[in-house]
Amino acid sequence: MTTRMLEGKKIAILVESEFIPEEIAAYQQHFGELGATVHLMSRLWGYESLRFVSDVDAVGKSLEYLDVNIDFQNVDMNDYAAVIVSAGYTSVRLRYFDPPAGCPISPEQTRTAPAVQFFAQAMTNPKIVKGAICHGLWLLTPIPELLQGRKVICHEVTLADIANAGAVYVPSASGIVVDGDLVTGRSGHDVGRFIDAIAQLIIQHNTEPGQKQELIKVTS
Repeated sequence: MTTRMLEGKKIAILVESEFIPEEIAAYQQHFGELGATVHLMSRLWGYESLRFVSDVDAVGKSLEYLDVNIDFQNVDMNDYAAVIVSAGYTSVRLRYFDPPAGCPISPEQTRTAPAVQFFAQAMTNPKIVKGAICHGLWLLTPIPELLQGRKVICHEVTLADIANAGAVYVPSASGIVVDGDLVTGRSGHDVGRFIDAIAQLIIQHNTEPGQKQELIKVTS
């Protein structure tokens, strides 16, 4: 029986279209089993809710839909024990920024994307566990100083960009790398171990010195 070691904790998951249904379901199931509340959030562009569509990576695979009604721009980040950038095209789509009217686009403007700013704010708060899986670290490449020297793993598609941002790529047989308050995963297929690592860090952050920590493993 799974212990509810994350009772009362909230987990923020950034999502967008071309999400991976199995990954999102894993967050909802396994964090829920640990007692945490999962909030799926995105940029809603002023709408009360948006419907996102899943990826299709196999012939004949049916599309799935995800209704999201939380805009990350309207939440208090300090309410969350962890902020996670999901796999798929979430990081690509959420890097969109609004160029100033009448001004030419410049690389510096990429930092202004609301989702980039949101995850950057989380990165500067050591009390919040950060998670990025597969393509997720792409959301931080506009602010490379936040990746400088951090030990990470990512999908090989994004490896050149992550390395150019100054991160230290660490191969891992488990597909998971933990560096302080940052947990990274190679692909969406590693989501089970990714969840375990994030949950364990949250517990560590809330364990008093000298208090025994309980090792959790809710996934295979």
